[in-house]
Amino acid sequence: MTPFAFTAIVLGISYAAGLLGSLVGVGGGIIVVPALTLLMGVSIKKAIAASIISVIATSSGAAASYVSEGIANMRLGMVLEVGTVAGALCGAYLAEFVSGRWLFLTFSVVLAYTAWSMLRPRGHRIDPARDAMADRLGLHSSYFDRSLGREVSYRVSRTGLGLAVSYVAGVSSGLLGIGGGVLKIPVMNVAMGIPIKACTATSNFMIGVTAAASAAVYLMRGEVLPFVAAPVAVGVLLGARLGARLLGGMRGQAIRLIFVAVLAASALQMLLKGLG
Repeated sequence: MTPFAFTAIVLGISYAAGLLGSLVGVGGGIIVVPALTLLMGVSIKKAIAASIISVIATSSGAAASYVSEGIANMRLGMVLEVGTVAGALCGAYLAEFVSGRWLFLTFSVVLAYTAWSMLRPRGHRIDPARDAMADRLGLHSSYFDRSLGREVSYRVSRTGLGLAVSYVAGVSSGLLGIGGGVLKIPVMNVAMGIPIKACTATSNFMIGVTAAASAAVYLMRGEVLPFVAAPVAVGVLLGARLGARLLGGMRGQAIRLIFVAVLAASALQMLLKGLG
């Protein structure tokens, strides 16, 4: 394959990954890593490093729009980012020593469970609880939903659970190069009482900081290849900008179904990788 063909294919894959990632708040890694390793022959560690860069691009392309529209809960994002960045640093360091097989198998189970939890009827979701930490930090918020034509207000609960899951999500991001949103969004939506659109926007705001923390480790180890990471970053950035424009007019149920499909595909990909 010529360098031009390689770059063109990676750009196309990355564009699709950025579009989907910005819509559901997970970064493009769940598409970029399997595509680079299975289709383009890039080694898994180099693919993860390029994916980390793509997550930064996704966040940069989408977060500005979500913040300007008031959909992203910046205060909540900064609180949860404390746990996520700590986990991302741990995951990036562990990636050099830990065998990926059991990690892939474990995460396939976790992703399958979260997809199932997102599909459960609303009656089975955890009831919102009063949260003293959220009250003190002023994490409750609202945004104008263009698809509904009205203001949507919500109260945040179970902030401690959100911090714990954010740490685990950071570890997954640093280890596997996937956006931690695949774990954070279901918890934010199901347990913390945050509407799915605000979950997606807030996750996009957070994942860039998470990825930047772990990207520094991969850069120091020399695992970021410019001829791979550059087209990935450009493609993902362009796709993320389009996804950010589309999100505001989409209904929450459509976003939820897209997110569940992404989770299911990710679970299958990780299961296949874990099995060899």
